[in-house]
Amino acid sequence: MTLDDLRVFVAVCRAGSLSAVARELDCTQSAVSQHVKRLERETGVGLLERQPRGVVPTQAGRVLEAAAAEGIAGLDLALRRLRELVEGESGSVRVATGATTVRHFMSDAVVAFRQQHPDVSLEFRTESSSRACFDALADSSLDLAWITLGAPVRGIEQRPVMELPWVLAVRAEDPLAGRAHVDAADLSDLRLIRLPPNSTSAAHLDAACAELGVRFAFDTSVADWDTALLLAELGLGRAVVPALPGLDVPGTQGDLRLVPLPSLRPLSVGWAVRRWDALSPSARAFADTVTESCRTAVPHD
Repeated sequence: MTLDDLRVFVAVCRAGSLSAVARELDCTQSAVSQHVKRLERETGVGLLERQPRGVVPTQAGRVLEAAAAEGIAGLDLALRRLRELVEGESGSVRVATGATTVRHFMSDAVVAFRQQHPDVSLEFRTESSSRACFDALADSSLDLAWITLGAPVRGIEQRPVMELPWVLAVRAEDPLAGRAHVDAADLSDLRLIRLPPNSTSAAHLDAACAELGVRFAFDTSVADWDTALLLAELGLGRAVVPALPGLDVPGTQGDLRLVPLPSLRPLSVGWAVRRWDALSPSARAFADTVTESCRTAVPHD
């Protein structure tokens, strides 16, 4: 078997389609199939199972996929690290983030890092969720991902940077706007703007509410925290969101009011990497710069 065989096999498992990988690699479906068949001859077991819509790995295929993906990612990272050791401080730092991460958590750090490391380029890849960030780390040459911390993920190290308390975002004339704080139980009968349903932050909020025996009702769903804040400011609903760095809590943001929810367990955010000790000096410096910037810009309480 060859490294190319393994790369193609992992790509097929991820895509669930031989033809999709063929299009991505600009080759024939037969060529993709030959890579898989070579692996099956070497291992002596079937690795893919055909289904009406594409293919899925067999049990043996899942074992090989997990090992191959981890090994390829580690090898790619090592080769990048070797190149950067030769090139010194030049090179790049590749970061996976959510749609609004740079604005809320990294804006000052990006400026500071650019001033300190003018020869290092920064590349940001936007992902829709922490789960997508984990997948991007495992499948590519990304160095870092900014995530909402959750359950352990095989092959990924998570490091917390800061905790975000929860707040209730309402329009200024809302009856709850003048409260010094609100208990989560007081929101049980209210309909709220829902955070992205499949996001780690929504799962964390659900778990924090379950600890208190509270269940929220929802009538609107959004794709990110900023949209939830905007809808609340427009008077289109109330939202329970994390208090982002730089916001005054409790406080006034235009027509928006942010009321603390101290009874809810805070949300933890931070870095995810494949291996901290394998980060390049530039990637480590960027992570440290963002961490320091976040810890000096915590929401006011």
